[in-house]
Amino acid sequence: MFELLIILSRYVFIIYIAVFLFNGTAYILDEAGLTKRSHRGGIFICRTMAALTHITAFLIISYDKVNIKYSIPNLAVAVAGFAVILMSGYIAEKVYKDGCPLVWNCVIFLLDISIIMLVRLNYVLAVKQIIWICFGFFVTMWMPVFIKIVPKFEKLESIYIILSFLLIILTFLLGSKEYGAINWIHIGNFSFQPSEIVKFLYIFYIASIFRKKVNLKELLITAFLSALIVILLVFQKDLGSALIFYMTYVVMLYMATSNEVLLYMGLGALCAGSFTAYKLFSHVRLRVAAWKNPWIDIDSGGYQICQSLFAISTGGLFGSGLTNGMPLSIPVVSKDFIFAAICEEFGALYAICLICIFVLLFVRGMMIAFKCQRRYYGIIAAGFTAMMSFQTFIIIGGVIKLIPLTGVTLPFISYGGTSILVSILSVSFIQWVNGYQKRIERSELNG
Repeated sequence: MFELLIILSRYVFIIYIAVFLFNGTAYILDEAGLTKRSHRGGIFICRTMAALTHITAFLIISYDKVNIKYSIPNLAVAVAGFAVILMSGYIAEKVYKDGCPLVWNCVIFLLDISIIMLVRLNYVLAVKQIIWICFGFFVTMWMPVFIKIVPKFEKLESIYIILSFLLIILTFLLGSKEYGAINWIHIGNFSFQPSEIVKFLYIFYIASIFRKKVNLKELLITAFLSALIVILLVFQKDLGSALIFYMTYVVMLYMATSNEVLLYMGLGALCAGSFTAYKLFSHVRLRVAAWKNPWIDIDSGGYQICQSLFAISTGGLFGSGLTNGMPLSIPVVSKDFIFAAICEEFGALYAICLICIFVLLFVRGMMIAFKCQRRYYGIIAAGFTAMMSFQTFIIIGGVIKLIPLTGVTLPFISYGGTSILVSILSVSFIQWVNGYQKRIERSELNG
């Protein structure tokens, strides 16, 4: 009987996420003025779909089919996770009163999927993830205060870039090698990924430079320092982060200059740099070889991607059902390959809908960025949105073998304290920018 419920739940989960997407899309169309009636009631429906997904998933995960009873620890995590996400969303909306509710709903849905999958994969990691989510929203509460205390933080570009290089160099000195890349620093039981923190600093640096019209000298200096960060990340074998940094720079450069020639030059330099890296670095050639034909070296370099493809194909369109798959057979499943685990148990159709939620989040982020009248804030919002977008594309593209695999986390879903913290803070600043713009609009309307 319980197995039948698991099979039926596959379709229930798809209904939940489809309703979420329908109402989220309607809200964006309403905000863009493309519909004649308000869809703001859909925000409550989206939040309800997230809650129903959480309840349904934990009723399945928490059931011990062997002993025919519910697991108390899993139920405790279910209640804790549900409370944390709801309270976090409530607090965030109170602190960012003029923030976009759809953005918070997308974040809440993705964080909830993270908790569900991590309980399924590793109970201890799920508990840690909940703690990091709490810490992330706690820090988020103080960001508006920081902006008020440091009103001229756009003039601290030298501090941002110096701290960025110090963190990257520190990784060379103290970092440990994990899965081929030197990108983690361990201090006792605490570990963090410096490149995740550098993402935050780097966007503030670029926005600080581009907040005003730059001359050729400033442009060349910024390009040189950005290239140096990318090169250092390549030497750390952190290819995913290197690509994310570079593409984010190109997007922010184009938004600041609206110069198509610079955009094409940036894309051309990416092609040239990729070819050069392929010729110079053996680890790049290994990644490309594993991407081209992982089956040749299935016991070594191609093992990860082959296991990922096996899981995705096994799940099919509707998935094997939550708890019915074998996600633990996928290497690094709680971090790099969590999307493959979702595909296996929830199905490819559900995974596509999950990608669409990311698209909703990114489209809304860019709408906020382009609408902002203050150049500096608009560039920052665009930078954070672009960085999360490229990170999502790179890891999902690698997992499904669309592009060569590079080890980065899937924002809001993969396990990782630093990643969760930076992702939540990035969205929080985008929300603050939206609130800033709305306050400007109200003041103009009131004369």
